[in-house]
Amino acid sequence: MVEYTLPRDFSTRGATLKDVPIAVELFNEYHQHYFGYHNFTKNIIETDWQTPKFNPETDIHLVFSDQGQLVGYIEVWTDIDPPAHPFLWMQVHPEFDNLGIGSHLLQWGEDRARQVLDRCPQDIRVAYRISTESTMENQKILYNKFDLSLRRHSFRMLIEFGKAPPEPVWPHGIDVRFSDGSDFDIENLCRVDHEAFKDHFGYIEQPFSDDLAWFSNWVKNDESLADPSLWFLALMGEKPVGMALCSKWSFEKREYGHVNVLGVLKPYRNKGIGLALLHHTFSEYFKRGKKGVTLGVDAQNLTGALNLYKKAGMHVHRQYEMYEKELRPGREISVESINE
Repeated sequence: MVEYTLPRDFSTRGATLKDVPIAVELFNEYHQHYFGYHNFTKNIIETDWQTPKFNPETDIHLVFSDQGQLVGYIEVWTDIDPPAHPFLWMQVHPEFDNLGIGSHLLQWGEDRARQVLDRCPQDIRVAYRISTESTMENQKILYNKFDLSLRRHSFRMLIEFGKAPPEPVWPHGIDVRFSDGSDFDIENLCRVDHEAFKDHFGYIEQPFSDDLAWFSNWVKNDESLADPSLWFLALMGEKPVGMALCSKWSFEKREYGHVNVLGVLKPYRNKGIGLALLHHTFSEYFKRGKKGVTLGVDAQNLTGALNLYKKAGMHVHRQYEMYEKELRPGREISVESINE
């Protein structure tokens, strides 16, 4: 394997929570330069780095310039068990592009991803994945250099309120209520999330206790989610059958709302619950003075969510591409079709 060296006197190490401020600075400079927004906060990064089964010291690699400035970052997520598809996320400071930092980071990330081979049964397929916005040509050239292949697209959807959105029409027997933020409600939300996304691309079954630990860290500690009156449960009697978990603001556009998760249990789909939940969130955001709403979706979503969002008046705002590199062939254990 080619060894990608850094410029002279550049240094590297893992991360600790003390590094959150410099990571926030790098991420904001990167996103402002390429995308025109800079909304990373200390809280967002601390919440991510304290995710159960994620260790900043071993799962993050930092690159510092000869002046001690953080100029490169990569994280490798292997918290799913078995970790058949490690996920990588990386940033290089725009002023330090074309110095080989990206190649060094991706090489480190691939090496880190290979370490999961011993944690996965010998017969299963292992491939790491990484995403980029479709406009980032330099990123895609780098991925091609490492023999990554384009695997999937996803969209950031957007609707802007020119007028009041339509009121939700709830199917017979379905009611909606917002959460009170209790552990009991968080567990109910997590159960819907756990069940509703079992037939989505890439899903690997996890113990509910693991999902709940991850979910609880997210909803309890992320400041944008700190308003349970934006956590909606669709109920048939007392049974939760759908949910919309929403943030106080969109990460990209603070004057917009954002739907983090919208899911309906499989037996209750195609009954209008998803559209009603979506219209309910739109109406709530409109009442709060938001200009519109964003959400993310897999472009080839197996459950037809993309068509639902278009039906609700949303359009594609940004497009992302997911690349993949197979580290070991074998039996694919993640969901790839609706029939699995």
